Amino acid sequence: MKKIQLNNGVEIPLLGFGVFQIPDLEECEQIVLNAIDTGYRLIDTAASYFN
Repeated sequence: MKKIQLNNGVEIPLLGFGVFQIPDLEECEQIVLNAIDTGYRLIDTAASYFN
């Protein structure tokens, strides 16, 4: 997976997985686990999404 280097030298994946608009918490958890199993390493779970 391609990565980008931040100003502090840390590298993060260029492609991430977001959980915006997944209201069911159990479903959200399973979807995130599936994304990790698939290879995603950047999971956007901002607190403003209430997930």
